[in-house]
Parts: sequence; C-alpha cells; structure tokens
Amino acid sequence: MKIIYTLQHPQSQHHLNGMVGSWTDWDLSELGVQQAQRIALNLKAELAGKSVRLLSSDLKRAWHTAEIVGEALEIKAEKEPRLRERYLGEAVGQSVAWLKANLLKPEITIDDRLFPSAQTRREQAEQLGSFWDQLLQQDDNLLILISHGDTLGMLQALWLGLEADALNSIQFAGQAGGVSCLWERDGKRIVRKFNDLSYLK
Repeated sequence: MKIIYTLQHPQSQHHLNGMVGSWTDWDLSELGVQQAQRIALNLKAELAGKSVRLLSSDLKRAWHTAEIVGEALEIKAEKEPRLRERYLGEAVGQSVAWLKANLLKPEITIDDRLFPSAQTRREQAEQLGSFWDQLLQQDDNLLILISHGDTLGMLQALWLGLEADALNSIQFAGQAGGVSCLWERDGKRIVRKFNDLSYLK
C-alpha cells in the first residue's frame, strides 16, 4: 500500500500583499511559519516511527514549510521543481490587480493561455502526470508532498484517474495549510482526507 500526504503551504507573504504567487519566490509570513510548526508537530505525532520520504516544491514558501516539517520528522526534505505552482509568465512579479487588468483572455478552458509565456493548465497536467507515474513506480510507501494550491488540486484530480479534459468542468480547491491523504491499496485509489485544516491546531 502506498500512502501520500499532500500539504498546501500555509500563509505566505503574497497572501497578504496583493501580489501574484506563481513563480515569484515569496516566503512564509510570520503566521505561516507558526502554522507550519503546528502542522509539523501534528504530522510527527501521526507518523511516529514510520519511514517517510518528503518532497517539496523548491519555491521558498513551500521549501520553508518542508524544512520545518523535515526537522520535526528528523528527515531531509528533497527539492522537486515539478511541484512548483503553475508558471504565469508575464504576471510573475506583478500584483493581482495588474494580472486581472492585463489578461490575454479569461481562463475558461485548460488550453487558455493567460499571458504569452504562461503555462496552460493542460501543460501543467501533462508535467504532473509524468511526475505521478514516476513516483508511483518507486518503492517509497509513505510520502509527504509539499506544494501549492493549483498544483495540488490538479494532482488530486490526476490521482483519481481523471483525464486532463475533465479539468474543464471540475476543480479541487484547497486552502493554505490544508492536508490531504491519498491511499493506493489493491489497485484502488482512495482519498482518505481532503484539505484537512485540523493540522493547524
């Protein structure tokens, strides 16, 4: 059986300052650090004595979270760039207000490109699909993946075996600090927890 915990990084500076997240390298806010510490202690209690592999987006807000979790679990986190948030091209480094005022077109389908150099949701799904396939073939039975909202929502859809085109009509939307738990047992993929915010307590 394979068990995968996913963790959406807690509060980041860009949640407070009106700026775009994406590949802009914001760190956690002061509250976000405290939230990460609480999550880490809860995971430590839940996973005590178990062998865990920890993978994280290399963007600061996720990686800082991973360092805190890794310290609590006494394991070394690994950077995985494929767990980054979706790349939004010209909007990186801009405000959310700028993004809304300068869109090429509204994002209605997974093939809509918000800016000339931005990644589409289909392109991200293809990238994450290959990541999942590789991860599921490895022998690690208990993993923690630390990433970003859009990325984790797409991973959860792919985990359930949904085709990319299904993302035209559905979306999995978590919240900062939310923990999900995915099981694969006897060929069946199971969502045991989704966006559980109790780890923040």
